[in-house]
Amino acid sequence: MYDIIIIGGGPAGLTAAIYAARANKKVLVLEATICGGQIVNSSKIENYPVAPGITGPEFGRILQKQAENLGAEIEFERALKITEKDGHKIVSTEDDEYETKAVILASGTEPRRLELENEEKLIGHGVSYCATCDGNFFKGKTVAVNGGGNSALHEAIYLSGLAKKVCLIHRRDEFRGGIDLVEKAKARKNIEIVLNATIESLHGDNKLESITIKQGSTEKTIKLDGLFVSIGREPKAKNLMPELDLDDGGFIEAGESCTTNVDGIFVAGDVRSKDVRQLVTATGDGAIAATAALHYLEKA
Repeated sequence: MYDIIIIGGGPAGLTAAIYAARANKKVLVLEATICGGQIVNSSKIENYPVAPGITGPEFGRILQKQAENLGAEIEFERALKITEKDGHKIVSTEDDEYETKAVILASGTEPRRLELENEEKLIGHGVSYCATCDGNFFKGKTVAVNGGGNSALHEAIYLSGLAKKVCLIHRRDEFRGGIDLVEKAKARKNIEIVLNATIESLHGDNKLESITIKQGSTEKTIKLDGLFVSIGREPKAKNLMPELDLDDGGFIEAGESCTTNVDGIFVAGDVRSKDVRQLVTATGDGAIAATAALHYLEKA
């Protein structure tokens, strides 16, 4: 029996683990892939207090080590569902079941897909959702980035230092990202900006060869070696427990207390319904959710 199980080993989940372990609670973190969350895809973190210039992977490793040193256990398993049993929670994974008094959901988000034919088949064969993860495979080649927010602009700028040419495709007539990033992208000579355009199809059998885009009533095919999709992210925890209140986007409803509508279930990080999703707000959520869970355990 655990005091607290934390689903997700990103900054929110690991911060929660640190706070809960320091309170001498028996803590388990369930992480499906690697600790650190999506921040491990960042080549440099510049907006986190006291740690300017630290890399995402380094940040994730330090957080993991800190949580483990304080006594938190980490298992690399994907949580599938949460059920109630005799006043406790059962977290079921692909391999096991774990019993706990409280759960903190910090499972983050996953990349939104284009939902096009061939997309799944071409993932890892020209289609990617992370430039810092896969950009090195495309040195000196021609790639495209699809999206119009800060993430897409960051991806295009990063790739422009590796690829021969970057085609930045956005479905609107102006970008949603910050003006500084827009100007930086426009200043890169090997970034071609294509606005008011949508990707209609992906072509290639064993690897991506080209894409078809539509601008108004005109369609054209662009030869590519790689496509980086950056059109937003979706919550990963919306199917874990049907009783949880969700917003229209599938994010878990909870106020600044990180307390959900289900007793003993708390939420932290990007999977929570909120306006600002940044590293610093994720770690803040982790501390708040752990504190709320500890108060819950005191009253139970």
